[in-house]
Amino acid sequence: MSSHLPILVTGAAGFIGARYVEHCNQKKIPVISVDYPAYFSERAEHKGLDFGKIVDCEKLFDWLEKEKPALRGIVHMGACSDTTELNEAFLKKVNTEYSQTLWNYCTRQKVPYVYASSAATYGGGEQGYADDESCMSELKPLNPYGNSKLQFDLWAVEQEKKGHKPPAWSGFKFFNVYGFGERHKNKMASVVVHAFDQIRAKGSVRLFKSHKAGIADGHQQRDFVYVQDVVQVLDFALTKPIQRGIYNLGSGQARTFLDLVRATFKAVGQPEKIEFIDTPVEIRDRYQYFTEAEMQKLRTQGYMAPFTPLEKGVAEYIQKLVKLAP
Repeated sequence: MSSHLPILVTGAAGFIGARYVEHCNQKKIPVISVDYPAYFSERAEHKGLDFGKIVDCEKLFDWLEKEKPALRGIVHMGACSDTTELNEAFLKKVNTEYSQTLWNYCTRQKVPYVYASSAATYGGGEQGYADDESCMSELKPLNPYGNSKLQFDLWAVEQEKKGHKPPAWSGFKFFNVYGFGERHKNKMASVVVHAFDQIRAKGSVRLFKSHKAGIADGHQQRDFVYVQDVVQVLDFALTKPIQRGIYNLGSGQARTFLDLVRATFKAVGQPEKIEFIDTPVEIRDRYQYFTEAEMQKLRTQGYMAPFTPLEKGVAEYIQKLVKLAP
């Protein structure tokens, strides 16, 4: 794999995609950036990044067939990541079918393929959080978004069995990613940025109450993973390369929302003041109370770097938010 060839990054104007482009800039790896063109100029977090050639995501496949670029690999981060989106036909088109078309392209052109799956495929976690491909068909996502991601994972494994696959491919089930560059996600951004804004506005933070017996308010747990760690794993997957498979990508340690918010208060330098509000009825029955990535499978591929502790990641993130705050 030639290091002078560009990496094509979809969702390059998004949260994780832009941070991956930043990583490529630092390593002097050329990129081709795919997204809605207006996003690159609209989002303040992208200032100073070199996105290389920008391609409209709706015109990508025509562009690929016309230009036939030589590529080091494709890192597919583009998708609708709104877990409250209920339009199944839309999600099938932009999440499942778009990913399938890219897979087919990589297979024909013999281009390595790294893509974003999601921990939302695990649903409520009744089946656990082991990234065992043989058990994927038993998973029951809690929302159409999670199902759109699961359907591609299942399809990819079936295509591989038929011998229809890229020369190297890996998918990553992202858990709760937080870090700089997510503000444009609005309601889907992490609790860190919402807590930061609430602390600055009124000195307090609102968290959802628990509506599950045995779990106290604020003790709902997630596997929070720092975006810089995610970027390092994506780089590892493409450069090693990981030959195949679907992997969890979290910190491997569940933490409570109270932990997250307390780390935010500390980083901002303000005393803790937390208010608990009812979880909206429309998402209450689809709400995950616990997620924690089992990370052994990725470790067996040789990725041994430690994941950033929550308090350190939040502190670094808050420093960047403060610099941009009006």
